[in-house]
Amino acid sequence: MKSELNRVQDLRSINPYVGLMHHDYAEWAYDADEAPAIKGKWRELAFKISKSSPLDLEIGCGNGLFFAHRAISRPERLLVGIELKYKPLVQAIRRARVEGALNARIVRYEAGRISDLFGEQEINDVFIFFPDPWPRQRSHKHRLIQRDFLDELFDIVKPGSSVEFKTDNLDYFDWTKIRFEQSKFEVVDLTYDLHSSIYNQNNFETHFEKLWTSKGLKTNYLKAKK
Repeated sequence: MKSELNRVQDLRSINPYVGLMHHDYAEWAYDADEAPAIKGKWRELAFKISKSSPLDLEIGCGNGLFFAHRAISRPERLLVGIELKYKPLVQAIRRARVEGALNARIVRYEAGRISDLFGEQEINDVFIFFPDPWPRQRSHKHRLIQRDFLDELFDIVKPGSSVEFKTDNLDYFDWTKIRFEQSKFEVVDLTYDLHSSIYNQNNFETHFEKLWTSKGLKTNYLKAKK
């Protein structure tokens, strides 16, 4: 059986973003074998900063536009991005670093297992924008928003923290709405047309959001609080 080192070296020869993450951005990136060891100590070990600094989480980095925007526009807050694919991870941290952001880190990990990565009440605000909707009914079990996931998410966020969710898929939005309403979270904001709502004034359009809007699709938005 190949060692983890050899496996990564093989991947580098196939996917250049593997090498970028493990070499060029190694100081700001964590893989699946590293990240769980930081659980409960992200501020101190990953950021070398005070325990009191707000620590936000983006689940699914897309092409990194929102990740970089958030890191740059809110330098007083820390930001961790979780994603499985190497390319969006590298794009996210590269965009943030090009603008001089020092408050951002990326993690290659399965989002559905966030309790592996973060301790109780370790996280502040959470952003989940345009996750895979898994539209076919037989694939709904693969959707990120599940009751167990929301239970884990509730445990790792601090009281008063918020979770923001966006999708263009109406079925997935209704699915998510129901599960948030059945969870310990409280849904405080909701709209089926974000860009025509009062919430749009503070909205940052992601890459996928612009793409779907150009195709005539509406963005559904939900915000829940602990």
